[in-house]
Amino acid sequence: MERVSLFLVFFLSLAATSIAQSASNVRATYNFYNPEQNGWDLNAVSAYCSTWDANKPLAWRKQYGWTAFCGPVGPRGQASCGRCLRVTNSGTGAQATVRIVDQCSNGGLDLDAGVFRQIDTDGRGNAQGHLIVSYVFVNC
Repeated sequence: MERVSLFLVFFLSLAATSIAQSASNVRATYNFYNPEQNGWDLNAVSAYCSTWDANKPLAWRKQYGWTAFCGPVGPRGQASCGRCLRVTNSGTGAQATVRIVDQCSNGGLDLDAGVFRQIDTDGRGNAQGHLIVSYVFVNC
């Protein structure tokens, strides 16, 4: 019985680790999606995920800020669409939850400019043109 319990604990901790994907020291730039001005329309901003998510309810599309995802850890392509990340500015600790709506090629995140400003609480990101962040996939 003890052996079964140990196996179960090990298996559950392994499953939790694979679900809670995260990365640190990730470069985050910004993109002008301007979701409010574009009616939260993924087609209007030519987001990669519009193929699968453009017809989601407006409340779903408005719930979180937007980001393109090409981070070092996590699903790619369609498998990342609609998923959420909790992004933390490594320098200040400021956080925001964002929804993945697009792909990028910078090896990190391409946050909507509004989200970028929200977590750039000391202005260093604006001055440098990027932030160093960590992220973790979260339920949304």
